[in-house]
Amino acid sequence: MQAKINCAELGVLDGPLLLFGGPYSNLQAVAALAGFAAAHGIGGDQMICTGDIVAYCGAPSESVAAIRALGSAVVAGNCELQLAGGAEDCGCGFAPGSSCDMLSGAWYAHAASQLDAEAKTWMGSLPDVAVFQHQGQRYGVIHGGVCDVARFIWSESAEAVFEGEWCALEEVTGPVDHIIAGHSGLPFIRKTARGRWINAGVIGMPPHDGGQQTRVAVLDGGEVRFRRLSYDVAGAVADMTKAGLPRAYADALQSGYWPSEDVLPPGLRVPSLARG
Repeated sequence: MQAKINCAELGVLDGPLLLFGGPYSNLQAVAALAGFAAAHGIGGDQMICTGDIVAYCGAPSESVAAIRALGSAVVAGNCELQLAGGAEDCGCGFAPGSSCDMLSGAWYAHAASQLDAEAKTWMGSLPDVAVFQHQGQRYGVIHGGVCDVARFIWSESAEAVFEGEWCALEEVTGPVDHIIAGHSGLPFIRKTARGRWINAGVIGMPPHDGGQQTRVAVLDGGEVRFRRLSYDVAGAVADMTKAGLPRAYADALQSGYWPSEDVLPPGLRVPSLARG
């Protein structure tokens, strides 16, 4: 665990909340997010991002500016922490030598070169976790894990994983009834002995399901519903091409399948024959 965990108190948020993660430098997805929020009467003070504003796609600085303009609360992802600290890699938690690890060098270098010092300073000011009250219950917000910001936690992870992270968060925040997380890229709700672990999914990359739409979550009246987000995929691909990024993630935006399943547990992998 980090030596010091910074926690933001967001107060009482009883109206509908738009929860999302991983804009991933996908400016077109951020624009679609803004449109979704406007269409549903959700303001920036009712939006919460689980981090990784910058990653695989082609418009890092523009995406950061757009998220900041929305006024959404943001917790730091590994990408924000690494960029703010001047690190040489994304700190994503990919296995050394894996496909995702090798691909990360190009997009991370692009992001580091495009973001100015002020944007990186802002990233460094983001809280590690956040808490808020909604309909009489207390929610914690994290990126991947508390013990490890880049920890991949899945719907089928062992109960002990959730218990350990819950205890680690409560050491910082005090008791929480539910946890909202990101990082892994797949939206899910896991009912644990402590409460719901809600992964809001990401808006910048499809959830490895063969479709181009990404995901957001709406928390309203204590209930969570995942919603599909359509955006200008061709525009996002054009930005990646212009930036000279490898084709693998641009292809993923179009096909709906990630370029590698290295990080996925066996039960969440998609057989090649099922991809058509």
